[in-house]
Amino acid sequence: MDQIIEWLSENYIEVLGAILGFLYIIFSIRQNILTWLTGLITSALYIYVFFASKFYADMALQVYYVIISIYGWIHWVKGTSGDHKTSLPITRLDMKTGIILAIASVALYISIFLILKNFTDSPVPHGDALATALSIIATWMLARKIVEHWLVWIFVDAFSIGLFIYKSLWPTTILFFVYTVMAYIGYIKWKKEIQQD
Repeated sequence: MDQIIEWLSENYIEVLGAILGFLYIIFSIRQNILTWLTGLITSALYIYVFFASKFYADMALQVYYVIISIYGWIHWVKGTSGDHKTSLPITRLDMKTGIILAIASVALYISIFLILKNFTDSPVPHGDALATALSIIATWMLARKIVEHWLVWIFVDAFSIGLFIYKSLWPTTILFFVYTVMAYIGYIKWKKEIQQD
């Protein structure tokens, strides 16, 4: 019991981040505006967690999440008409946007990898760069309510589990396992909703 209490006292920021991250995904699936508030706080906590673990790209990603949380919050509140009465609808990814996002993903991956490889002591520059690049794209897609963002998250979350096991970030490993399952549930739920419209 003493070991558990000691571990919790040493890792309370990560544990709190994981709990809030779980709430974030639930709110996201339900299209609840609180997804952006919980996401913002989770990201602020994980800036510290990832800095301490030398996941520098993931740390920078959390800064991006703080910013995109504000953008997503405004965009979801604004809706489609700008009058705060028409909620933003779920949409599908069109070919043009898909090509642009694919190119952006590759450009982000290469840029992040080169920064990590040349300017940090990151132990996993390829993995960190890939997860970060795709996370940037997926979060932007979420802010626009594009249903396929869930597919990107399924891959990123499952892939990230290996990175977090490697760094012994156990609460985060559990959180990302839950994220993977919840991303699948979110995809099914949003897909059904879009088919009903």
